[in-house]
Amino acid sequence: MTPAEFGALLLLFAAATFTPGPNTTLSTALAANHGLRGALHFVCAVPAGWAVLLLLCGAGLGGLVEAMPALRWGILLAGVAYMLWLAARLARSGTLGQADARRLNLSFAEGVGLQFVNVKVWLLMLTAVAGWVAGRPDWLARLGWMLVLTVAFGFASNFSWALVGSLLRGWLGRGRRLLWFNRTMALALALSAAWMVWAAAPMRPA
Repeated sequence: MTPAEFGALLLLFAAATFTPGPNTTLSTALAANHGLRGALHFVCAVPAGWAVLLLLCGAGLGGLVEAMPALRWGILLAGVAYMLWLAARLARSGTLGQADARRLNLSFAEGVGLQFVNVKVWLLMLTAVAGWVAGRPDWLARLGWMLVLTVAFGFASNFSWALVGSLLRGWLGRGRRLLWFNRTMALALALSAAWMVWAAAPMRPA
């Protein structure tokens, strides 16, 4: 991989991972409600899910999804439904601590699973594999480098957003601030779900 190709790949990952989306929204909200330590399992689940999805796309799953519109839309609709369900859970939580732990918290497995119904992640992995890996004689080495970048950016971006949420935790603990913060995060999740539908619209089968 040439320096120019690697630089372009870095820009792609930076733009796709640090910008707001379902993962960064949940990382921020979880840390605001449960502290940085309470969000770390989700922060770690994100790059784990990305790594698995990248390897599956590299093995050909991405091409299968692109070739089967029904499968693609099934993934999309499942992702939208799941994100709206998460948004509803988030919007009803208004106090810090253990009282809302069950309502707000996500397990590591749920965090990994969310990546498979997140269209933003699918688009990133499909773009990266198609543009930097597929058909290249050194595809295995390229896939290895991409795996390193996937894990690094997946963790760094979500940890950064979780850190922001944890720093706001003390301020949000006063009055009804946390409730309105959670409702704002819930709205951001719902808007992310709407964006997913809009982004997939050009690919709608005739």
